[in-house]
Amino acid sequence: MSLDPRRLRADFPQLARCVHGKRLVYLDSAASAQKPRAVLDAMDEAYRHHYANVHRGVYTIAEEATAAFEDARATVAGFVGAPPEELVFTRNATEAINLVAHAYGRSRLRPGDVVVVTEMEHHANIVPWHQLAAERGVTVRWARLDGDYRLDLEHLAACLDGAALLAVTAMSNVLGTVNDVPRLVALARTAGAAVLVDASQAVPHFPVDVQAWGADFVAFTGHKMLGPSGIGCLWARRELLEAMPPFLGGGEMIRDVTRDTFTCNEVPWKFEAGTPPIVEAIGLGAAARYLAELGMDAVAAHERALTAYALERIEARLGGRLRVFGPHGVEGRGGVISVAFDGIHAHDVSQVLDEDAVCVRAGHHCAKPLMRVLGVPATARASFSVYNDTDDVDALVAALERAERFFAP
Repeated sequence: MSLDPRRLRADFPQLARCVHGKRLVYLDSAASAQKPRAVLDAMDEAYRHHYANVHRGVYTIAEEATAAFEDARATVAGFVGAPPEELVFTRNATEAINLVAHAYGRSRLRPGDVVVVTEMEHHANIVPWHQLAAERGVTVRWARLDGDYRLDLEHLAACLDGAALLAVTAMSNVLGTVNDVPRLVALARTAGAAVLVDASQAVPHFPVDVQAWGADFVAFTGHKMLGPSGIGCLWARRELLEAMPPFLGGGEMIRDVTRDTFTCNEVPWKFEAGTPPIVEAIGLGAAARYLAELGMDAVAAHERALTAYALERIEARLGGRLRVFGPHGVEGRGGVISVAFDGIHAHDVSQVLDEDAVCVRAGHHCAKPLMRVLGVPATARASFSVYNDTDDVDALVAALERAERFFAP
């Protein structure tokens, strides 16, 4: 491991807490990551000394706020290899995907057009397409998984035949499966389909270059990448943004309004109606700088090594008694491990783990279609970030063993 998570933990104030008299072991970063002081300080500074609405006032602090807001856009765009004018700020990845469904889907897709999703998608990349199917007669096709919890590429290619759009995650929030996005884009292009990528679990954990991916749309969110909640991003190719109608109407997204009509602002502001999440954007810029300083190759290597250690320890201590969902080994797998004991509900497991101050997510993880494929109502999910180390994994495994003993008949 090239990072020093024990040193990094000092950057995250909440990780100094004790819960139930024990050191907090936070293993729920796939749901929402903790925030370093760099993010908290940047937001505090903005609120205390530079807060005003952006793109409106010509007085000093308004210009300072606008400069900080747009500097954050440039920082985040650079972090994912995008031009700033192609990065739209949204509330989260869910809103970014809905923006595409509304603005692109409703203007480009027609009855009978096919949207392909996969069995590993988050509800945020399913429900907007169900809504479009109900409203416009679009057909939703499902690409299945293979026996190692990866996409069945042969079946995906068949699903893409005649399709208009592929909506796919870069990394499963349940299985940890990392998809080969350029390869998926190539399959979609062969079929003539556009591509939307949900990169919520990718951008925080390994290097992402949206232009190198070759997709049309990429959505991600701030709170999973050490930034604040209430801020997310949509990257899209500029020609698509310019051709799409606005998602919301109001201030900021207009150039002019008359009694009869309106004209849109330039992109990206065309899709940012109303007062934006100013301080949240500044916080997200600080998070992107923090991760960039760590080095995303180092982040990925650290989490891959930690995942390998966790899989080995779980197998050694609980093998055969605890089901582990996700690809075998760490090749093509991120730092997410979902598990289930037969006969013990994941919520019960999570409550026992909490007594040991081990924080994991229990439930369907906003992926109910996948739960049905796995044949379980829920899983307990541990997920890693830069501040986790092997001590956290050891605490997790020990707590899982205690949960098993607690519920033993």
